[in-house]
Amino acid sequence: MNDRRRFLKTAALGAAAAALSPMAEASDTAAKPAATAGTIRVVSTWDFGIAANHAAWAILSKGGHSLDAVEAGARVPEADIKNHSVGLGGYPDRDGHVTLDASIMDAEANCGGVACLEDIEHAISVARKVMEATPHVLLVGEGALQFALAQGFKKQNLLTPAAEKAWKEWLKTSKYQPQANSEVRDYGAGVPVDKNNHDTIGILALDAHGKLAGACTTSGAAWKMRGRVGDSPIIGAGLYVDGEVGAATSTGMGEEVIRNAGSFLVVELMRQGRSPTEACKEAVLRVLHKHPSTARKTQVAFLAMNKDGEVGGYAIQHGFSYAVCDAKNQDALIPSQSVFGA
Repeated sequence: MNDRRRFLKTAALGAAAAALSPMAEASDTAAKPAATAGTIRVVSTWDFGIAANHAAWAILSKGGHSLDAVEAGARVPEADIKNHSVGLGGYPDRDGHVTLDASIMDAEANCGGVACLEDIEHAISVARKVMEATPHVLLVGEGALQFALAQGFKKQNLLTPAAEKAWKEWLKTSKYQPQANSEVRDYGAGVPVDKNNHDTIGILALDAHGKLAGACTTSGAAWKMRGRVGDSPIIGAGLYVDGEVGAATSTGMGEEVIRNAGSFLVVELMRQGRSPTEACKEAVLRVLHKHPSTARKTQVAFLAMNKDGEVGGYAIQHGFSYAVCDAKNQDALIPSQSVFGA
């Protein structure tokens, strides 16, 4: 009987994937820019990726390097107090602490990250310092803060009045009692899964030198448990770059991405010959296959770019979009295909 139930669940997911709206398929395919020889391009997750792309393009369009571009792009949402899912102004954990996660990676597998970093606005720049100034890949918590301060970063309170007000409103209705698996039951409490509740910006760039780089930064899930770390700072989960193949990043429920080494999986699928969109779709279906009852209720999305500059994305739920910036158009916002429609 258990085997039969598992079979029916898998069959249902396959049917859902096959039933994608033709309109969604057409819009994603038609809007997606084609790669050409010498392509220079930057792509980012979500609507606010447009502003991030502009900062990155200012570097790429002048012949600058992709690593500098993705760092500059990621710093834009980190400094935006209206963005409650990244950097300054990010919503805190359930104890009122704003903690940041970030990672950065270049085409030669040089990488760095920080997790549970407090009181530093630009986590992405600290991640780059970890990559360039230490023998390590990931620093966390108090150690990450000590390192940042030693590198000259300035300490500041990241909990803005707006974020503090939202947290206090959440506390009125949420009975926080630490229990095993409470992060699963409470995830999204007071924060609906829609375009205003994505928790990451991932940004990928291909420069005039043919070099890829990527960055990923977040303040994590609102009202998360103290000490929770998502996929964003974990190389191979929230971000992965291989200069011989391509780059990928993710957004959404980090736990599901981590379980499947999501961004690494996308890049490896491109290595096997899949297009960026095909690779992202297969990774999304892998997430659904592994934990169908959990993943079906949340959002996970991947964004990828191959070494030739071809771009694609895919999501579990309708509503994910990604921004694409190149010489022809600096403001493109493309609705991603998804397994489940609106």
